[in-house]
This record gives sequence, C-alpha cells and structure tokens, in this order.
Amino acid sequence: MRACLQPVALTIAGSDSGGGAGIQADLKTFAALGVHGASAITCLTAQNPVEVRAIRPVRPEIVRAQIEAVWDQLPPGAIKTGMLFSEAIIRAVADCLGSRRAVPLVVDPVMVSTSGTRLLRPGAIRDLRELLAPRATLLTPNLDEAALLTGRRLIEPEDLRQAARALHEQFGAAVLVKGGHLPGLREAVDFFYDGRQELMLRAPFVDGVSTHGTGCTYSAAIAAFLARGFKLADAVLEAKGYISRAIVSSLRVGRHTVLNHAAAAAR
Repeated sequence: MRACLQPVALTIAGSDSGGGAGIQADLKTFAALGVHGASAITCLTAQNPVEVRAIRPVRPEIVRAQIEAVWDQLPPGAIKTGMLFSEAIIRAVADCLGSRRAVPLVVDPVMVSTSGTRLLRPGAIRDLRELLAPRATLLTPNLDEAALLTGRRLIEPEDLRQAARALHEQFGAAVLVKGGHLPGLREAVDFFYDGRQELMLRAPFVDGVSTHGTGCTYSAAIAAFLARGFKLADAVLEAKGYISRAIVSSLRVGRHTVLNHAAAAAR
C-alpha cells in the first residue's frame, strides 16, 4: 500500500521548554493541519507560560546546517520564521534562503515575549528589515512589533489598517497586522493587505485564556495552509479560524490554559 504524499512545512524558530510557543507550537500546528513539520532551531530557551528564564542562541552555522539538511531530503512547500534573536542568525537564514525564493515564506518578526522578555537583539532589527522582510511572502507583526517597524502609535483599528499598508509599501510583502492586544475592543481584529486585496478579520475575545503561543500558532497555521496549496488570502482566513478555535477550546494544564490544537483542526 502506497503512503499518501504529505506536504512539508519548515519552521525556523526558537524552542519553548514549556511547550506553548516557538518550535513546539509550530510542530503541533503543522501536525494538526495534516502537514509534516520540519524544524531548524535558532535558540534554546528556559521558559514556561509565565516567564523566559534563559536564552542560549544556536551557532549560525548550525542553524544553516539544519535548514540545508531538511532541504536536501524534505523540500518544504512553505517556510515560517519565528524567534531569530541575533544579527548573525538572521544573516545565516537570509543567506540560506536567498536561492530558494520560489517557496512561500511567512516571517513572524518575534521581538518580545508575552511576558516582556526581549527575543530580538536591538541591533538585529536592521538586519530583519533589510535582509529578511523584503524576502517574505507575508509579514505577521503583532501590535507592538508593527508599531516598532512603522514608528507609529497603534491605538485603534484604523491604525492597524494604515500600518499594514505602510509595511507593504516599505517591504513589498503582504502584511497581516495582528491586533489582539488592541485596548478597548471586544474582538480580536487583524488587518491583511497584499497590495490589491484588503481583509479585516475578527473573532470575539475569550476571557481567562492565556495568549502565550497564539502568534506562533497563527503564523504556523498560515504556513501549513500555504504548504497545502492554498492561496495566500485563503490561507490567512483559514488560519484565523484555526487560531480562534484553538483559543475557544483551550485546555487546562496545571495552573495555565494552553491552546487546543486537536480541537482547532476539527471542523
């Protein structure tokens, strides 16, 4: 009996020892959505749902070797990047992906953890802007990251819309600005813009659920749908539904809530 050919998605990101974000969240998302997940780990972290206690970056040559080893035998249908941490790692990733531009790339510009720990060195922001963002198919900044990249205060939904347009003009990539932390709203509002099409995506807030790992999961879901052959706007819409279901059906683990990937995949 011949096995069914399964698409591959590659995540290039940091490891979360608590299992809620980073590589762990990405691989859970890929598996739930019927995609084989491959990974290149950029950093080891000691963290849990409350705090990041320590970060140890992986040597850039090892990051590159991981990507190339995957590519040789498991060429991905889509790639996503998460926590990259340093200038040297961003340069290694950008250089490694430079000759592989046909594969969709989702860049989640992870800068600060939910608990407030800096996950991207200040000096690396320029390399992210110059080397990786212009290579992206889609950028997925959250509220704080979009504010930092645009230099604007984002305090209402129209600000998100303008930020998405500004970032598209700046980098040429499609942009999804995630407004989950926008104050004063009863909905999580995101704006997508690709230069032609604009979408506003909404989902009601769920009280009492931790947002740890939602950004990683959202971008991983987009990459999974792209690997399955979805068009970009459709992948974004499907991923919004996935992350919304994962939040609504959250599970209790110890004293914390975690996203329910299995329930999110069931429709």
